[in-house]
Amino acid sequence: MLKKIICFLSGLPMTIVAGGFLLLDLVPHLIEEFGNTTLHLNVLPFDPAWVTIVISGIPLLYLALWRIIYNLGISKISSALLITIAMFAAIAIGDLFAAGEVAFIMAIGALLEETTTNRAKKGLKNLISLAPTKGRRLRNGKEEMISAEEIRQGDILRILPGESIPVDGTIVSGETSVDQSIMTGESLPIDKGKGEEVFCGTINCFGSIDIVATKVGENSSLQRLIRMVKEAENKQAPMQRIADRVASWLVPVALLIAVLAYVFTGNIVTAVTVLVVFCPCALVLATPTAIMAAIGQATKHGVIIKSGEALEKMGKVDTIAFDKTGTLTYGRLDVSDILSFDESISEIDILAFAASAEAKSEHPLGKAIVTYAKVKEVPLVESAAFRMTTGKGVFAEVDNHNLFCGNEKFLAENGVSIDGQVQSVLRWFRTQGKASILIAEGKKCIGVIALSDVLRPEAKDMVFSLSAMHTRTVLLTGDHKQTADYFAQQVGISEVRAELLPEEKVLSIEKLQAENHKVCMIGDGVNDAPALKTADVSVAMGSMGSDIAIDAAEVALMSEDLSKIPYLKRLSNATVKTIKFSIALSMCINFVAIVLSLMQLLNPTTGALVHNAGSCFVVLIAALLYDRKFE
Repeated sequence: MLKKIICFLSGLPMTIVAGGFLLLDLVPHLIEEFGNTTLHLNVLPFDPAWVTIVISGIPLLYLALWRIIYNLGISKISSALLITIAMFAAIAIGDLFAAGEVAFIMAIGALLEETTTNRAKKGLKNLISLAPTKGRRLRNGKEEMISAEEIRQGDILRILPGESIPVDGTIVSGETSVDQSIMTGESLPIDKGKGEEVFCGTINCFGSIDIVATKVGENSSLQRLIRMVKEAENKQAPMQRIADRVASWLVPVALLIAVLAYVFTGNIVTAVTVLVVFCPCALVLATPTAIMAAIGQATKHGVIIKSGEALEKMGKVDTIAFDKTGTLTYGRLDVSDILSFDESISEIDILAFAASAEAKSEHPLGKAIVTYAKVKEVPLVESAAFRMTTGKGVFAEVDNHNLFCGNEKFLAENGVSIDGQVQSVLRWFRTQGKASILIAEGKKCIGVIALSDVLRPEAKDMVFSLSAMHTRTVLLTGDHKQTADYFAQQVGISEVRAELLPEEKVLSIEKLQAENHKVCMIGDGVNDAPALKTADVSVAMGSMGSDIAIDAAEVALMSEDLSKIPYLKRLSNATVKTIKFSIALSMCINFVAIVLSLMQLLNPTTGALVHNAGSCFVVLIAALLYDRKFE
């Protein structure tokens, strides 16, 4: 019940009411201080400031007492206690306006803090929903559907095309291609055969396979992924505001100065004035106001920042780690090279042969070739015969041409010789991180088509801009090392860590943090969620990325424009500098006000006005972030 009352009083509607009554009390005080002392404008039977004190003061008193009890000692007393003491001191000497003013300023600060720190955390629920619930177990030559919880280590499971793999295991029979982007972020399905590992939650794209369960239940890769997200989320402790960090010495210093002022002047009004002007309202407001302005500007530019804490920490980041697929690249396959090994056959003919042969294929490489041919308006011929060998390639009879399209192993099995020239070309494509499809007619290899993920055009300029800001860049990817090295070289990233599983990405980030680096992780996939949660700051590619990555991250780029990363860094740097400047300025204003109070040039009312003007000035400086240019 008490908490409901506190929430009601500290809400926006009641804070507006408190501000209105404080304004009613301000006019007669100004007239009394600077004008006709015989004119009375207060038509209420009580002082309007009492309403402000009740509305804004009760939540302030509750906060001060709760923090004392919660922190179990005076060493962690918050700034709320000093402001509460000042409020009661002003009441004690009858200066209700001063009491209401300091309480009202704190109420505004609390609303700003609440607005800028709310964040959504739905990613874990979505991640858990990916866990397969059933599996097909083979026992005594028969198939039986059982729940995933019933699967035991050593069980033989059959996985049909299109099904999720329910546990970690090793293939004992069959060949297929597995989409394991959930674990590694790789854009290409991986061809798998007997003796190779498969992971829980990944998708069997083609052939039926039998696996022996090796890691089940909580030990599976997907469950470890879920557990790491939970643990990383628990590590995210809210950053204390600077005012509360210094309150352990600010409170006794303020009280000591007030007591000394009373001892040496014999004037209780001077002592109360010191308490009023010493209140760190401007100090408290500097951080949330600057953050609110920065978040507002970021939103206009399509950058969604979920918390003020993330913005502050981004300003201190010195290392940015990138995922590759879907982040530096678009995460889609496209034909990059077409080569003919027969002078009588043009590259267009190679494309036409391959696309016609692959037209009935379900393999992603084959589909990409067919899509590319249609975009180039290359006419396709219906195949008279079609045969697909899972994980290897296809055979098709196209316009009386017997065509084989696939990898080296597939062509060799069908009697096609691969000479040194072809092998040299394949090695060159591999160094560029490209997948290759060989095309053979009869027993002769006539051409090759290479496919690659597509690099985002702004990636290189983005890395250059970060380097100019003395920000280190690192590539963390599940892709093969050759692929990772090639793309890193293209964009100018010199530090590459490849072939990483999700837990290895986490370890890489923790190693960077152990070297005293502040790390920002940028990713887009489910596999990036633990790394995103572990990093000091996390950024997800919005419209392309998975919901889990977006929920796990603290910042989302809704336009998929990597040029927003340098913008985000500049904005964050400026926010941190503005906060530091505002804090220094508020401390200077407080110091001057204390001196004027000790000289008895200020009383609680005028001191409150000076204090209020200083707070407003600090808020204005912070609010200017909203319209500043950072492009």
